[in-house]
Amino acid sequence: MNERETGEQAFTPALGRAEFTRIYDFAIRLLTREQVWRSALLKQVGPRNDETILDVGCGTGTFAIMLKQKAPKAQIVGLDPDPEVLALAGRKAESKGIDVKWRQGFARDTTRTPAAYDKAVSSLMFHQMPMAEKRVGLKAMFNALRPGGELHIADYAHQPDRNMRRLFRWTVQRIDGVEDTQPNADGALEEMLAELAGEKVMPVRVVRTLTGAISLFRLTRPQ
Repeated sequence: MNERETGEQAFTPALGRAEFTRIYDFAIRLLTREQVWRSALLKQVGPRNDETILDVGCGTGTFAIMLKQKAPKAQIVGLDPDPEVLALAGRKAESKGIDVKWRQGFARDTTRTPAAYDKAVSSLMFHQMPMAEKRVGLKAMFNALRPGGELHIADYAHQPDRNMRRLFRWTVQRIDGVEDTQPNADGALEEMLAELAGEKVMPVRVVRTLTGAISLFRLTRPQ
């Protein structure tokens, strides 16, 4: 794993190394049953035309574009610290004639616009972040929601059995390292979401993949 810097903060590039960014879409499609979990996440988010939705850690823009295709009149904002993937996302959206607002920044930066979004979503980002940033980022996303707004997360969380833990170790942890990813495998994401919700949080769905289990979560901000 290597890190890149934006301003004063470092981030882990897609697939762990900057030189792998160009093959990110192919790798995710090949190894994670992408169509299954992204389709489930899209159905779970249920974007509507009157909503403003934030995709944090949007990467190359695949899911932000799916949101816009599902709800063409919705305002979709894609946020990512990596200018390279944002450029790829912009070109991808332009080739499809789709208008998404792309912004450079970290999950923690969503605190700059409190109560601004109907829904906030993140996929395959939090497992790469240091523990302190996981906690700050989740709280910032939750606070960026309007009352009654929804937080949706699809990521590697608690790995439910030996086989999933083994696959996670052989793939994700070899690419992204152990220090930041192990807390997710041990259930840290569920614990942090429970802190926000004030109660135990269980995944809506768990998708078993060649890289470990990907869990989908949904939280609603109180009115």
